[in-house]
Amino acid sequence: MYFESPTTKSEATKNPTSKMIQHTSKLPNVGTTIFTVMSQLAAKENAINLSQGFPNFPSDPKLIEMVQQALRENYNQYAPMPGAMILREAIAEKMEYLYQKKYCPETEVVVTVGATEAIYTIISAFVRPNDEVIIFTPAYDCYAPAVEVHGGKVVPIQLKGKEFEMDWNEVRSKINSKTKLMIINTPHNPSGTVLSKADMLELASILENTNIILLSDEVYEHIVFDGEKHQSAALFPKLAERTFITASFGKTFHNTGWRIGYCVAPKELMNEFKKVHQFNVFSVHHPTQIAIGKYLKIPENYLQLPAFFQEKRDFFLNAIKDSRFTWKPSQGTYFQVLSYEHITDELDTEFAKRLTREHKIASIPLSVFNTNKEDHKLLRFCFAKTEKTLADAAEILNKV
Repeated sequence: MYFESPTTKSEATKNPTSKMIQHTSKLPNVGTTIFTVMSQLAAKENAINLSQGFPNFPSDPKLIEMVQQALRENYNQYAPMPGAMILREAIAEKMEYLYQKKYCPETEVVVTVGATEAIYTIISAFVRPNDEVIIFTPAYDCYAPAVEVHGGKVVPIQLKGKEFEMDWNEVRSKINSKTKLMIINTPHNPSGTVLSKADMLELASILENTNIILLSDEVYEHIVFDGEKHQSAALFPKLAERTFITASFGKTFHNTGWRIGYCVAPKELMNEFKKVHQFNVFSVHHPTQIAIGKYLKIPENYLQLPAFFQEKRDFFLNAIKDSRFTWKPSQGTYFQVLSYEHITDELDTEFAKRLTREHKIASIPLSVFNTNKEDHKLLRFCFAKTEKTLADAAEILNKV
């Protein structure tokens, strides 16, 4: 890949000795993310934006006030590199309360700039050129580029069909001496599926007696529906001993713009994580850490989330029950996948754009996350919206 230097064309003409800077891109196939593309199109078309995953309702006013209080109390200088102790302790307490797993707040918990920084830092700390990293597609689009920029090789395993089923025999077949890391995501974005206890036990059996590190992306850990329990890797001792768990307060507390998350891992793994983290971002916004540390002390602040989001899911699905779309209710996350196979044979990327332009509603096509752009005629819609927004969206979808 080549790019022009700041020298203008007219200046280059006047100075024939000026040269283009030669540069080979480390990510030659990476362009603008589908989230940015669809959100920009939604803004241009004045469409309802159910594409990018962010709530359009405010955070708890109590949490907002706690941040403001922390600002007034002058928590305005650098936080400790691993995070404010009040927050690390609260995270450790939450992990033990929910998953019966003790993490030392001093050595096994780090606060990060959202889950994405945690994911990137893990990959940066451990993946070397030619190491192989297994990811399951459709996959959130930050995984593969982070592997590739560090010289690693992505080994994709496509979840099967419209049910996004895991083929554990295929997983076994892809593991070899070069496999350094495996990334799982449950509850799963973009499909809205969750891994079961049986899945996690199977995974533990597969990884036993290997040196493979597991990265478990659990940013939607508190958004699981229909009475099911989130099967965190922390619940399974044989997994926990080799696992980084990443999570997001932005997803949990409706403030994605705050960019604050965390990861937990055994001390030996976390030591390597910190080496990279300290030279990447060093520390995270201090007053927000203080506030969330206090807010987490009240478990109801996160225990009420499954019911809160299930009500939104059910409202949305009930509102489109007479549409031509079909679906399986989301098991977790705040995304609902809809099939349009009875509406059109268009590529999902084209149909998503046409829905935005002609019908004024934006979604995310799933093929962009699949191996070989496999297209099952599925679109992802975010239901982390107000009831009015969901009702307006449903009115549109019912007319398609």
